[in-house]
Amino acid sequence: MTEVAVDTAATGEVGSFLSLLTLEQPEPDLFRGVSHEGAPLRAFGGQVAAHALVAATSTVEPGRPVHSLHSYFVRGGDTTIPIDYQVERIRDGRSFTTRRITAIQHDEAIFVLSASFHRHEESPVNHQRTAPKAAPPPDGLAFFEGRRRDDEGTETGPSARDTRDDDRREAWGRRGFEVRVVAGFGMAGTGADDRYTGGSGLTAPARLRAWLRVTEKLPDDQHTHACALVYMSDLTLSHSIMGPHGGMAGGMALTSLDHAVWFHRPFRADEWLLFDQGSPTASNGRGLAFGEFFDTDGVLVATVVQEALVRPVRA
Repeated sequence: MTEVAVDTAATGEVGSFLSLLTLEQPEPDLFRGVSHEGAPLRAFGGQVAAHALVAATSTVEPGRPVHSLHSYFVRGGDTTIPIDYQVERIRDGRSFTTRRITAIQHDEAIFVLSASFHRHEESPVNHQRTAPKAAPPPDGLAFFEGRRRDDEGTETGPSARDTRDDDRREAWGRRGFEVRVVAGFGMAGTGADDRYTGGSGLTAPARLRAWLRVTEKLPDDQHTHACALVYMSDLTLSHSIMGPHGGMAGGMALTSLDHAVWFHRPFRADEWLLFDQGSPTASNGRGLAFGEFFDTDGVLVATVVQEALVRPVRA
């Protein structure tokens, strides 16, 4: 049985970010990995998706970086046992390569992903949306907290925030990445895009901006950086859905249903990326969220779309 990662030679110390992407390969086109928790007792979806992409890229030549992926979360992943990733080689064409990956646990599919890879071509067209104006990634920005417990009697105020920041810094530091929020849950704004209708007590726009990066030096290949971005793209995206509804302190649970990423231009995931996120709509127990990744020069490098199930937290 062999061990594969996007670049095992650069994995570094145990507990590094690249160790989160490492898979075993018990046989050709079959890969195996273990995921940490996202929600309690459930595998983190971003790591499952990143593992699936690692498996796919292990069967694709380096000169063909991924340009898009589309995936569905079918069942919750069990963090106590490995997940198998079966790769199907759909097509190897002159310009494009297509792979389909099924993640399996307990003899059942828990996740499916289709990925397309494209050799570099000189483009006859080139444009992008202008990057939003946002504060640069200073150390003083707050850490992203995820689910907030302020409404459950937990201590609040500056000292509590400092404690939570320290805890988040320590936990995420062990995994080798960092997330800094630009303007909390529900970013204030005055434009037409920041007006939301259809519910009672809408307190803030469904917007969220954050700077993200892997804190260790990554190898130079785009396969590695794409897998890292897929992992990080699931950390905060669906939280923008709750902006108009009290944020994550509003008593709702979010479960990812599907996740799609388009990669536009080369980038480095070990340098700061601005993740501009928003939710255009939520209904029928589901919320849609989209996000765009910009580098520090304002270059749009990737676009992400996700739909999440929104339900009250079970008592």
